[in-house]
Amino acid sequence: MSYTSKLPASWNDNPTSRKVEIDLSSPGLAVCELERLLFTGKAIISHGDEVWPRLYIGDQHSAENRANLSKHRFTHVLNAAHSKRGVQPDIYKGTEITYMGIEAHDSCGFDMSVNFQAAAQFIHRALSRGGKVLVHCHVGVSRSATLVLAYLMLRQNLTLVEAICAVKKHRGVFPNRGFLRQLIRLDGQLFRTR
Repeated sequence: MSYTSKLPASWNDNPTSRKVEIDLSSPGLAVCELERLLFTGKAIISHGDEVWPRLYIGDQHSAENRANLSKHRFTHVLNAAHSKRGVQPDIYKGTEITYMGIEAHDSCGFDMSVNFQAAAQFIHRALSRGGKVLVHCHVGVSRSATLVLAYLMLRQNLTLVEAICAVKKHRGVFPNRGFLRQLIRLDGQLFRTR
């Protein structure tokens, strides 16, 4: 698998293109290569960014700002960091927002893959009906990004590298190593069925 990135030699130079090969068949090496790819992404400069048409990755602040959600006409919120202490579905009472919460920990040992299908179905159903979806966690970098990458792989038929390249153009994301391993497994499963 290969991608072309524009990595500037310095802050003052024009970006130069380079080609990098990523072998996803070697999980240990693949995680390091994917992390290198993720480092070439855009920096986080806002609370939420559109990473696919009508699909946004954001932080907790973006999910709690009801006025902003209404202004930008979000119809669905997927909280990848649902907990009793965080954003609760009650915050959306009186709005037209459909909420889904997933209790996930941002740790390498947490099995996020058990949520891939349900999250992808939630996002796909919303987008196919013309909705606008915010997927968030606390910072909008690891848990939410992992679910969006899985969606792009499962429902948009992108490879993991293609999904990362699509997302990182618009938002700096960095799933933890455990989540990257789970996405690599998903990529392998999907590759065998293609």
